[in-house]
Amino acid sequence: MNGLTSIPSDFSVKETIDRIVAILEKKGLTIFARIDHGANAEKAGLTLRPTELIIFGNPRAGTVLMQDNQISGIDLPVKALAWEDETGKVWLSYNETAWLVQRHNLTEKSAGIARDIEQGMRLVMQEASKK
Repeated sequence: MNGLTSIPSDFSVKETIDRIVAILEKKGLTIFARIDHGANAEKAGLTLRPTELIIFGNPRAGTVLMQDNQISGIDLPVKALAWEDETGKVWLSYNETAWLVQRHNLTEKSAGIARDIEQGMRLVMQEASKK
């Protein structure tokens, strides 16, 4: 998908998100929300394979992007989605920072922060998804 990275996880959906939370907390990032879409579907009388979303970030980084173009706040804080496919394989998906930069026409004012966010996302997602 355009602007979206999906990598396989060696863990369950819950454990993948638990691992992301632990890594982020250790790095001092803020966890804004954790949403269990599967549990919410069940409460509504529907079924959905395990799917959890984590919303997190660092206001010092995100604010720079919003100062460059305030509408970028629609995609901030950043998110990661752990989900199980129809074969039982777990995936971890997140928006690529380059896509956010392009989508919101961010300028050189955001370039350094955007690179840092992308590098950080890639490292956290790989660490959280691999044994």
